[in-house]
Amino acid sequence: MSEESPGNRSTLIAAAIIFAGLLIGGYFLPDVINYVALFSPWLAIGVGVLFVLAVFLVFWLRGRYQRRHGR
Repeated sequence: MSEESPGNRSTLIAAAIIFAGLLIGGYFLPDVINYVALFSPWLAIGVGVLFVLAVFLVFWLRGRYQRRHGR
């Protein structure tokens, strides 16, 4: 393999962390939604929507960080 640039390595690490977070969150999401639904079905829907929005928020913040630091 050829030598990788530090920016490439940082991108791979960030992608792995984001992917792991999504896997862990997605794994526990049904249990969390079922627990919250015992109190309120609307709150359970809100938890699911917040999880989906959090995914987009993470990518938006990452893109903003990269633009700000010229990457």
